[in-house]
Amino acid sequence: MIDSKIAFLFPGQASQSPGMGLDLYKNSRAARDVFDEADEILGKKLSSIIFNGDKEELTRTENAQPAIATVSLAAWKSIESELGRMQLPNYTAGHSLGEYSSLATAGALSLKETINLVSKRGELMEKACQEAPGGMAAIVGIDKSTVKEVCLESGTYLSNVNTTNQIIIAGEKNNLINAMDLASRFGAKKAIPLQVSGAFHSALMSSAQKNLDEVIDETQFEDPDIPIIGNTNALPITDKMTLKSELKTQLQNCVMWSDSIEYMIKEGVETFYELGPGNVLSSMLKRINSDIRVKNVGNYDAVLDYLESSI
Repeated sequence: MIDSKIAFLFPGQASQSPGMGLDLYKNSRAARDVFDEADEILGKKLSSIIFNGDKEELTRTENAQPAIATVSLAAWKSIESELGRMQLPNYTAGHSLGEYSSLATAGALSLKETINLVSKRGELMEKACQEAPGGMAAIVGIDKSTVKEVCLESGTYLSNVNTTNQIIIAGEKNNLINAMDLASRFGAKKAIPLQVSGAFHSALMSSAQKNLDEVIDETQFEDPDIPIIGNTNALPITDKMTLKSELKTQLQNCVMWSDSIEYMIKEGVETFYELGPGNVLSSMLKRINSDIRVKNVGNYDAVLDYLESSI
């Protein structure tokens, strides 16, 4: 019988909201150090954009990505400062952008390298969106194989398999319109355009991926202390070379999130902690498997609850 295990999960873009992480900043010295270091690394007051900026400014990809990562890592560091690295989770994973936070938690990247990488990733993706305009849509109510058929016929791309019946596609705007119409004819309950700036996790991100690869090659990685479940194949990664390969394919390939969660459940994970802003991943997990325990750790009270449960 497999012993009960826990996993840390980290959210991706669209989890941001003005004021996120302020409670952590005010109450945890370790969290405050993360925000201060991010400001120093980036050479701008990212913390001011997070705490006091307007929604439009925060939502810009170049700001949203380092902002979400900073809040997620602030939550993690608040825990680590009390427990050290003796009580690591059994697995860690992150949704798209969140994969970078999972690498930092697992010891594969330093805080500085993580913030630098996600900042550069955001800038490059913003630029790619301008060079190759596109969008994304959520398809609800049909399975992955049917959505794949929709993509093949419409010239769009499978982007995120979030749950078995909530799948995100991406592509050029006209192709996306055709894909949503086709999905509805194939039996989809809903086909909803998403408010995003581009076609993430598709071939339209090729210029961003190419330039990001150069940054990845210049970045110092370490073998992780715990397995990281990769976005693109939903399998554990335990060495730095495989991690680099994962990041070099991630921007243009589908995030296999549902498979990632199912893998960890199969391996005995019974409790998932979502570290960072919002509850996007928690909502997804409940749709994947209603029996698993999911807890959010996005503010200081939640950090204290986690620490108390770990004693």
